[in-house]
Parts: sequence; structure tokens; C-alpha cells
Amino acid sequence: MSSTLSFVLGTRPEIIKLSPVIRACQRRDVSFSIVHTGQHYSEELDSVFFEQLDLPTPDYNLAVGSSSHGEQTGKMIAEVESVLESERPNVVIVQGDTNSVLAGTIAATKMEGIEVGHVEAGLRSFDRDMPEEINRRVSDHAADHLFAPTDTSRDQLRQEGLPDEWITVTGNTIVDAVQQNVEIAHERSSVLSELNLDERFALLTAHRAENVDDRERFERLLDSVAQAADEHDLSVVYPIHPRAEKQISEFGIDVPDSIQLVDPQDFLDFLVLEDEATIVFTDSGGVQEESCILRTPCVTLRNNTERPETVDVGANLVVGVDPGDVADGVHEMLMKKRNWENPFGDGTAADRILDTLEYE
Repeated sequence: MSSTLSFVLGTRPEIIKLSPVIRACQRRDVSFSIVHTGQHYSEELDSVFFEQLDLPTPDYNLAVGSSSHGEQTGKMIAEVESVLESERPNVVIVQGDTNSVLAGTIAATKMEGIEVGHVEAGLRSFDRDMPEEINRRVSDHAADHLFAPTDTSRDQLRQEGLPDEWITVTGNTIVDAVQQNVEIAHERSSVLSELNLDERFALLTAHRAENVDDRERFERLLDSVAQAADEHDLSVVYPIHPRAEKQISEFGIDVPDSIQLVDPQDFLDFLVLEDEATIVFTDSGGVQEESCILRTPCVTLRNNTERPETVDVGANLVVGVDPGDVADGVHEMLMKKRNWENPFGDGTAADRILDTLEYE
């Protein structure tokens, strides 16, 4: 087929998770365009990601930037629609649960002759206070092709009444991305020596609004992580998201001494940190997946997760942010053998996506 694809993306996790699909298009000689909404906070860091992952520079960078959810999403819809008018792809591919996903889906489905493929369909936290939950639900019900990463996510889509013929279980493209890049990461990265990390350290990521926009909860999260790490003689490295860094400054939070704040890391350096960490603390869905694939124990600093498969196989515990619960979770995860099965597929999700779209 000579049909074209357009990838609409806007954040680092989307770049990472769509990179195997973009590479598969290159291998199969499928023509495509990349539309970067500019939702992400750092254009410089994004450009490094494209270079590191050996991806073509985006054909369009809409530079929408951050604002309120409504304003940002509205700008994106208008800008993406304008691009699609000129590109006229057969299929728009979106990934995950960001405002870029929602905007790309709405813009494309309103236009005649353009279908939408949603990569990572069917994930649910069942917490409607999370903007990401609304984004993924709306996108699933508007899209034409639902690429579910697991049987669990497929079953959720079925329960919501979406027809089987829309759904394909592909595995998760993060497996493709990790497998394609983890060896390269260890060869190229010097992050462990640069950050002066010894053999035993914990990796922390925290950026979700429910954690960092509430001063009391954010303080409790940091104190709980520090206490639990201290009990096991672990230092903590925290590549801090600009949103979280801004909140620490505005709230006047004293970060515990055992937590080392560092700049956000590029994908290869971050992969090495995840792979070498003794344990991971996170509120990120993607990090839950990656640590599971790399067989690094994970403790999730939330009250729910849209990645229940990580809990089911024993790779992750959802503990919230209270000190006792975090400490118990760390103790339990450090006692486990790292021999759980990877529930996210065999690293061929990208090929399954293109097979489903009949791009041979």
C-alpha cells in the first residue's frame, strides 16, 4: 500500500514508545510524517531524544507549550488539524494518554478519510481525577484501531463495549524500545560515574499532579522515600521534572539530604539508572513498565495504577506515600527474587501494529 501515516506526539515517553514503530516504517519503506506538538517542557531535551534514538527530525514542531489543559489542548487541535489538511495521511498514530494524544485523536477523527490508531489502548487507573484517565478513555472510544498492549487492556476495552474488530493485542512498544537500546545505553552512558553512584542506590521519579501539586503530599512522599532508603543504606537519585522542581521552590520544601536532585536524564542514561538501581520509586506508568522489563523492583507512589500487570507478576507494589506503607513496600520488594515474567510482550509490537494496518 502507498498510504501514509502521521505520528502525532508531544512528550518524551511518546517519542520513546513510538520510536520502534517509526523504525519499522523505515524498514518497510512506509512513508510517514512526524508532528511534534511541543507539549513537552524542553525542546533541547526532545531533540537529544530524536538524535539518540536515531529518529528523523519532526516534520512539524507546533511549539504549543504549557498552559491550562483546555487552552493547550484547544491550540493543539487547531494546529494538528491544519497539518493534517496538508498531509492528508490515511492513518494518524497516537500513543498513550497525554493532551497531545487527545488533540491528535479529535483533530483526525473530525476529518473525512483519516483513521486513528491508538497505541497503548485500554489502560485504566479508574481515577477520573487524573487528566490522563480522561484522555485515554476518550481516545479509545474515538479511535479506529485500538492497539492493546496486553490481554488485560483488551478485556477492559471489551467491557466498555468496543468491538473486537477494532482491537489488536500487540504487546507494548516499550519492550521493543528497551530491547533495542539497553545494550547501546550501557556502552555509551557514563551516568553512574558522573553522578558518583555506587552499587546500591535507589532511583526516584515523581512528577504527577496529584503528588507534586499538593505541598503536604509532596513533602510526605520525599520524607517517606528518604526514610525507607535510609533503612536499607541506599542513596537516592532523583532526576527532577521541571514541574516538580518549580513546586519544591514555590512550596519551600526542604529535600532530605539522602535524596540527590539531578537534571532530567536522556533516554539512554535513564535506562542505565533503571537497570542498575537496587529499587525504583515512581509515580510514572512508563517507569513501572521499564523497571518490570529490566527486572528492577519497583514501588509506586500512588494510590492506583493503570499497569496492574506489573503488580500481578510481582514486579511492583502500589503503596501511596505514607511512611509506613512505603517502608513496608520497599522491604517486601527487596526480599523478592528478580525472576518475574515480562507481561508486555516479546519486542515485536511495532511490527504487529504495521501488520494490522496492512503496511507490509
